[in-house]
Amino acid sequence: MSQTVSTATTSDIAPPINPWHLLGYAAAVGVMIAAVVADVPWYLNFVHVMAGVLWTGIDLFMGFYIGPTLRSAPFEARRAVIMRLMPKTLFLMPTLSIITGTSGWYHAKQLGFLDMPWPQYRWVLAALVIIAILTVQGLCILLPTNVRVYLELRKPEPDQSRIARLMSTYVYWVTVQGCMQVAIIVVMARFVTGI
Repeated sequence: MSQTVSTATTSDIAPPINPWHLLGYAAAVGVMIAAVVADVPWYLNFVHVMAGVLWTGIDLFMGFYIGPTLRSAPFEARRAVIMRLMPKTLFLMPTLSIITGTSGWYHAKQLGFLDMPWPQYRWVLAALVIIAILTVQGLCILLPTNVRVYLELRKPEPDQSRIARLMSTYVYWVTVQGCMQVAIIVVMARFVTGI
């Protein structure tokens, strides 16, 4: 059974990106830079935890709730949701990942975690490896896939088989990303309770 594509134009489905929203992301990076420069432990911790909670929460919600929900929706419904959601996440997720990793590095340095002896340092190493995996997956796999799907959906006649192929790979990597997010929560819980 074939699905038909509606006659709605791309501008009806996908409003243009508002350049004023980009200032919000620049401001968030500015807050992180201010926290690093100020070198105040509670402030840097706040920036790290808030960005991390947002990044992890959105990642898990999108991967384990929105994704499966959209897979069972009709094509036009998926298209409409993705076209509205994608431009926002295109800037939000990389910004949160960069702020989380960068502020976490400086906060770990500030607290002396980078100078710990070996048995305890393995927790620091675990955090560094997991954040590197999350960042590389997010910026080098998930982000480009999102852009390709978005650009395909903007076409008047999107290639649904191409979108399905891209999304099947995407679902695999989102699952890996979700598992890594849970792993970093375990490591951070260990940091909070003492290593």
